[in-house]
Amino acid sequence: MFISIQKTISVTLCVINNMKILIVGLNYSPDITGIGKYTGEMAEWLGARGHHVRVVTAPPYYPQWKVQKPYKAFFYKKETVEGVDIYRCPLYVPTEVSTLKRVIHLLSFSMSSAPLLLSMIFWKPDVVVNPVPSLFSSPLTALAAKLCKAKSVMHVQDYEVEAMLGLGMSNRGFVSRLARGFERWALGLFSKVSTISHSMMRKAVEKGVPEKNIIFFPNWSDTAHFQKEKDPVAVRERFGIAEREKLILYSGNVGDKQGLEQVIGAADILKDEGYVFVVVGDGAGKKKLVELAHRKKLENIKFFSLQPFDLLPSILGAADCHLVVQRKGVADAVLPSKLTNILAVGGNAVITAEEETELGILCEQHNGIAVRVEPESIDELVKGIQIAVGCSKPNAVAMGYAKKFIDKEFVLERFEQSLLELQGNRI
Repeated sequence: MFISIQKTISVTLCVINNMKILIVGLNYSPDITGIGKYTGEMAEWLGARGHHVRVVTAPPYYPQWKVQKPYKAFFYKKETVEGVDIYRCPLYVPTEVSTLKRVIHLLSFSMSSAPLLLSMIFWKPDVVVNPVPSLFSSPLTALAAKLCKAKSVMHVQDYEVEAMLGLGMSNRGFVSRLARGFERWALGLFSKVSTISHSMMRKAVEKGVPEKNIIFFPNWSDTAHFQKEKDPVAVRERFGIAEREKLILYSGNVGDKQGLEQVIGAADILKDEGYVFVVVGDGAGKKKLVELAHRKKLENIKFFSLQPFDLLPSILGAADCHLVVQRKGVADAVLPSKLTNILAVGGNAVITAEEETELGILCEQHNGIAVRVEPESIDELVKGIQIAVGCSKPNAVAMGYAKKFIDKEFVLERFEQSLLELQGNRI
């Protein structure tokens, strides 16, 4: 009888804790980098826990800025992957990215997703999660949640307005005030706001979000995957790097906010000292970067497209130094997701960040986790690279931090509990 009662309690808890979760966001798997990667892993993890998960998103296009086959840019499509129902909406993807075309790109998803989003009201989700960027989809997402009496969470991966202004775009005047006002208004529409760093949590408070409504939800790493056996020799052969050469790796999005022209400058300074720079990734800024390297006739920098995820542990493990490069003014608005896997693999990283930023504080509080240098200084970057190359491998401080604070299971279990508490179900 005791066993029967125990089983009944267990089943009852499972039913109580089961949620309908709607996720609305521009980027989703099979994007293998950035926001799409994390949103996809979150949705599949929640689905595997027994929750009913639906996703309204766009076709995969990032970071190549090209819709990936077999998906179509201007058609709706429904599919089920790993137990998650995914609804793809038409999307305009420009071949050449400019500020105006980027805005049209974001608006296209906001408009095409509207009919699907409103139809989800009849499904009656318990919780609606809106990963941003893009804020353009946030007002209608919040309205849909309100109409079906669901709780809502805006998950801020990037403060896109801060990033835009940090890069010097429309930094003054009416456009700036309008953008900031829209951001503040959109943040206030949601039951809770989650974000990926403590400094970004403080920014949410500055933007009018009550501290009690903020959830800490950092990006994670599958630490078990990145600490498995690696084959650095095969990676060096794949990239054409001799054993005696020092492999300096940048892996991730190649965009404007990174300021990767600094990497070209560092490669130029170190071209006769056995340093080979490898840039793995795609993005709107890649073409200009390749052209710059070609003009300087640099033979010690190589460019590759994104590599298969299964090879990533070996690729990261083979590097003598990892580059986490950003421009001034965006280090607290955009916390680079690539860093989590670098830490998990025990890589020695050079981080360009000001002292008072989240990354700067991370380096100060966890001595030895990485080498911090001031951003937008090629000389400082070169010094940092030389220091990192001389550090022992693997980096025990980095691996210990990853295991303790950003392990995938730990982070997602904590977020799931936040959703359960928000919806009224407590374990």
